[in-house]
Amino acid sequence: MSKISILRGDDRARIKELIARAKAGLGDESMADLNTATLDGESCKQDELASAIMAIPFLTERRLVILERARAFLNRPKKEERPKVLALLEEMPESTLLLFIIEDEPLRRRGERGWENLRQYSWLLDWQKEHPNQATLIECSLPADDEMPAWIIKEAKAQQGAITPPAARLLATYVGNNTLRAGHELDKLLTYAGPSRPVSPEDVALLTAQDKEGKIFDFTDALGERNPTKAMSEFRLLAQESEIVELAAMIQRQFRLLIQAREILDEGGKPAEIEKELRVLNFVAQKLANQARRFTMDQLLGIFQRLLSIDEGMKTGGMPGDLAYELLIAQLTA
Repeated sequence: MSKISILRGDDRARIKELIARAKAGLGDESMADLNTATLDGESCKQDELASAIMAIPFLTERRLVILERARAFLNRPKKEERPKVLALLEEMPESTLLLFIIEDEPLRRRGERGWENLRQYSWLLDWQKEHPNQATLIECSLPADDEMPAWIIKEAKAQQGAITPPAARLLATYVGNNTLRAGHELDKLLTYAGPSRPVSPEDVALLTAQDKEGKIFDFTDALGERNPTKAMSEFRLLAQESEIVELAAMIQRQFRLLIQAREILDEGGKPAEIEKELRVLNFVAQKLANQARRFTMDQLLGIFQRLLSIDEGMKTGGMPGDLAYELLIAQLTA
C-alpha cells in the first residue's frame, strides 16, 4: 500500500478485509493495537487528524491511522481551506499509513456513470491523481447485480470448489449483490457438494434460504397497493429476521431493480427484456415487471433517494433506521 490509501465503495466486507490486512502489516497484534488510531470523520477536526498522523510509532516501524466516515470530514473544508489539508498529507511521515474510508455507491442507472456523493470528496481524488506515489485509490464497490454470477463462480474457485453457471445465476437471484452473504452461502454449498462435483442449481434451491427475497417482494407489493397495514407488517417481519443495515441494502437493491425494470417497460420492453438485461430468472423478471407498473419512474426515483437518505442517517447518527423506514412506509401508503 502507499502511505495513503483511499478505500471507496459500499462493499463493507471488502473494506473490513483491507483494514485487517493493513493492521496485520504492523506486526505483533498487541503492538498493532497500540499503533492504530481510529477517527470518526463526523466529528474529527483537522488538528486531531494532524496529531494522529504525525505521531511517532511505538516500538514498531509503522503506525496506522483509520479515518472512518471520511466523506463527512472531506465535505467540511471550504475551497480555500483545502490546500491546508493537502499540505498536511504531503508532510505526513513515511512511518504513517493513513486509510480514508469513503462509503459511497456507484450510480447504477442506465446511461449514468459515477458515484452518488462524488462532489463531497472529489478534490481529494484530484490530488491523488497528481500524487500517485503518495496515495492510492482502492475501489471497494459491490458488484452490480448482473456481475454477481461471475463473482460467485470466481469466489467458488477461491474456496477450492466449483459451481455451475446456472447455479451461480440462481444463487445471485437469492442473495443479490451481498458478497458477504454470498460467501457464506457458497461455503455451505461447497461443503454439501464436496470436492467431486460442482454445486448444481438443485443444491442451491435445497440449501439457500429464499424466504427473505420472497418477503421483499411481498413488502414491495404492499407499498404498490398502498396498503399500510400489510406493508408495515411485512417490514416488521423482515426486521425481525435481519439486521437493519442488511435489510436496508436488500430494499435498496429491490428499488434499484424496479427503476431499471420501469425504464425498460417505458421503452416498450417486455419481461423477456428485463430478464435479459438485468440477468435475472424469468419468474423474477415477471415479478419486477408487475411491481414496476405500480409506480411511475418519478415515484421510484423519489423513493430511492429517500432510501439513500435513510441509509446516510443510520451511518451518521440520525433517526434510527427502523423508525425512519416506518415513517417512510406511512407516507408512501397514505
